Amino acid sequence: MKTTHSNSRRNFMKFVGASSLFAVTPGMAADTTTPHIVVVGGGFSGATCAKYLKMWGGSSVNVTIIEANPTYVSPILSNLVLNGQKTISDLSFTYGDLSSKYGINMIHTTVDSVDKNNQTLALANGSSVKYDKLVLAAGMDFIQVNDYDITKVPHAWKAGEQIDLLKAQIDAMVDGDTFTMTIPPAPYRCPPGPYERACVVADYLKNNKGFNNCKVNVFDANANITIEEETFTAKFAEYGVVYTPSTTVTNVDDSTRTLTYTENDESKTLTSTVLNVIPKQKAASIVFTAGVNTGNWAPINPLSYESVLTSGIYIIGDSQGTGQPKAGHMGNSEAKVCADAILRTLNGVTLYASPKTNSACYSPTSSTEASWITAVFKYDANENKMVIANKGSGAPSTSNYGKMFSWSGNLFTDTFS
Repeated sequence: MKTTHSNSRRNFMKFVGASSLFAVTPGMAADTTTPHIVVVGGGFSGATCAKYLKMWGGSSVNVTIIEANPTYVSPILSNLVLNGQKTISDLSFTYGDLSSKYGINMIHTTVDSVDKNNQTLALANGSSVKYDKLVLAAGMDFIQVNDYDITKVPHAWKAGEQIDLLKAQIDAMVDGDTFTMTIPPAPYRCPPGPYERACVVADYLKNNKGFNNCKVNVFDANANITIEEETFTAKFAEYGVVYTPSTTVTNVDDSTRTLTYTENDESKTLTSTVLNVIPKQKAASIVFTAGVNTGNWAPINPLSYESVLTSGIYIIGDSQGTGQPKAGHMGNSEAKVCADAILRTLNGVTLYASPKTNSACYSPTSSTEASWITAVFKYDANENKMVIANKGSGAPSTSNYGKMFSWSGNLFTDTFS
């Protein structure tokens, strides 16, 4: 499956004309200061949005990415670090191409505050940045049930050091040990991710380490497996994974790796050799700082991803509250709709009325097989939201395992190169 560009771009080209694109911005005087678009966050959604703003907007826009880290570590394929098939280095991407090829300005720091009246960001490095349009693409954040040490009980849901911490704990397991993972209530980043992790870990313990007496537990806050239920139910049965739905984590003891949870209104505890708690999730902190959230997520206009609370601020990726899945491929797709919408707005052109987004995901279920799922979303004007237009899936196979790397490679290239 290849990452596809938004059809809205082709529609936009009809309005402005390809040969003289953005030489002079329609509806703006030629001596008007070039609009400055600031993107906070350099992941799949932020990097893609910045890239396509410059690809499509050229010299008519200045684009800056504010991202704390000089290197982005992809959560996509990160479960394969746990079984040794990938390393963090394999999944690490820099921003050199975005700077050199597209002229995107990079600032490696964080945002302290947002002055919406003066359209200014105060940065942690002591400087400030003015913006004409602001795109928030900083991913998601966690809601922990208590203040436990995540270096002892890693979530490994943001790739990088956390993945390596969990891998080291798994590698230290001996036959007869217990691995316990918890899944938060939906919505959360990468819907199939926790289920694929349980499969990858169970397969690794049994077929790579040769352990026949290890136990793998999955405690799910949701009433059922949220996605690819048939696939993961079968794989859990094959590996002997003990799956318990409708559980709520109430406390984590990092010193003993003891989980306290409720099941059927009964409080229970379980101590494990390795405890992998994936906390409940919410929009990134910058969304709350900017005051563009309602509850845990940011409501937006699906035609543009502009906040319904504050004009000129756009939210894409994991923090958006559209009901579309929170995943890297979806963030990449949303970013293109957003970039197109921003350029249309700057040029006084009507927003594209029928945007579509698509998301695909391959899930490794062992060291040799992967399943896949895909969905296309379209805008429903009557409901003013994105709805599923069509979807598909494929059972685990070695063929899909190979295709997984083509899919991810296309996505990595489309985002960072």
